[in-house]
Amino acid sequence: MINEVTWIVVLTTIGLCCSAYGNGGNDVANSYATSVGSRALKLWQVGVLATVTEFVGAVAFGSRVTGTIKSGIIDLDRFRSQPAMMVLAMGCAEFGGAAWLLTATRVGFAVSTTQTAIGALIGAGLASHADIKWGWAKGSVSQIAASWGIAPCAAAAVSAAIFATMKYLVLERKDSFPRAIRAIPFYFAFTATVLALFFTMELPISPGIRGEGALHPGVVVGIALGVFAAIFALSSFFFVPYVKLRFVRLDPRARIYHVVLGPLLNRDDPPLFWPGDENVAAAVRDYYADAGHGNASTTPESLEKGAGDGSQAGGANKHVEPEERWLEPCKHLRLTDRTRLFGMVKYYLLRGVMRDCVTHDTSGEMARVHACARRYDNRVEHLWTYAQVISAMMMSIAHGSNDVSNALGPWVGAYNTWLTGEVTDEATIPIWIVVVAGLLLGVGFWFSGYRIVRTMANDVTRMTPARGYAIEMGAAITVLAASALGLPISTTQCLTGGLMGVALMNLDHGAVRWSKLVRIFGGRRKLSICMA
Repeated sequence: MINEVTWIVVLTTIGLCCSAYGNGGNDVANSYATSVGSRALKLWQVGVLATVTEFVGAVAFGSRVTGTIKSGIIDLDRFRSQPAMMVLAMGCAEFGGAAWLLTATRVGFAVSTTQTAIGALIGAGLASHADIKWGWAKGSVSQIAASWGIAPCAAAAVSAAIFATMKYLVLERKDSFPRAIRAIPFYFAFTATVLALFFTMELPISPGIRGEGALHPGVVVGIALGVFAAIFALSSFFFVPYVKLRFVRLDPRARIYHVVLGPLLNRDDPPLFWPGDENVAAAVRDYYADAGHGNASTTPESLEKGAGDGSQAGGANKHVEPEERWLEPCKHLRLTDRTRLFGMVKYYLLRGVMRDCVTHDTSGEMARVHACARRYDNRVEHLWTYAQVISAMMMSIAHGSNDVSNALGPWVGAYNTWLTGEVTDEATIPIWIVVVAGLLLGVGFWFSGYRIVRTMANDVTRMTPARGYAIEMGAAITVLAASALGLPISTTQCLTGGLMGVALMNLDHGAVRWSKLVRIFGGRRKLSICMA
């Protein structure tokens, strides 16, 4: 143990906590932004889900061994004779990455945590005169820089292709809802297959398809076909009867948990347990509600037509911001008044997950952009909410398993060097710091994630469940392809590229908010080298 640098390790740990918090407010928000923007989930629901999925990904599925230098971009020989310098360099890298993550989150830049850690390491390497891998080789700075352009473009193409199949085969057809009922089992099966392959190839605890102990290609194909067939059959026998009962026969008693009854729902009087109130008309959320009417639902008449006009929905209320809900009513009271204190506590604890991230723009520009996007049957859009939420959860678990261990690299480098007095290429990650980082991911999203959700949700183009689904699937497929080729790539970059691809599929330049898109990509290009 190198006692003279203990204080640096303590400060580095504080920097890691800040980095994990910023990671939650930025990278985690990217995973769920489309689900919030499409109204598939509310922000507070995402706050709860993100806390659980990121923690599970980090603790249950995350790697227990990480390289002390991500991708080997810095030559450790520079530090072997001076381990204390290694601790200092990694501490600087951790603080540099944390500073950039917190700054980017504050101003609404969607950035990659892994690339931030790499940029901070490059800065620390330059300052310590360590050799940096600049040439074109696996894990080199050149390859990583190239991925900044390749990854978004590839994801944009894949997401656009997925949305094109949905658009021309289902969404823009006159009989779009019957077509959607027939097609949704296929898309559910496709989603499950992609996610199964994602876990097989990407999770640190899985054998993968490359290197020693890798799965045989035949096994991977078998997994894909087996998952596809199983989910297709289950969706056809259980989910489709529920959809017909709820949205074709308009039975207000039907609830999502009745899906377990499967074919029994086809009866004239299905044996529903815990049925809903039959006096309440069946309704589906209006995913095209106008600004200020984010909680609208269609009436039975508009549901029959599949209308997507928020003006047809009655009783929609403007979203109440946290300041209006908890601070304004009590501002005339004394600061020590119990009611005012309780309101302030609720405000500071819940303000991050009670924000309006869908219709928050008051300038009218977002409404103009959204008006240029095509509108589709709300019932069809609703069918894709289930697949979109599941895919977002799985992407979040994968993020927790992968990016947390990657971002821990600088801290592990400093901690292991301090503990052993030696500089090593790999080190075991203490479980306690994984637990702390996993919890801070959820905390970061809970308090700061809304800023990135606003940027990625509806600020660029109109977001709906079908569009959000295409974005998430395009990102997942691009990450899978890059993994198979051994290329460094970022999930955040792929999600941003997918957003661009689906936005362009509106085939109307007015349906894209170009200034926001430039800002997102501009934020991604700003490396954390300057912070380190």
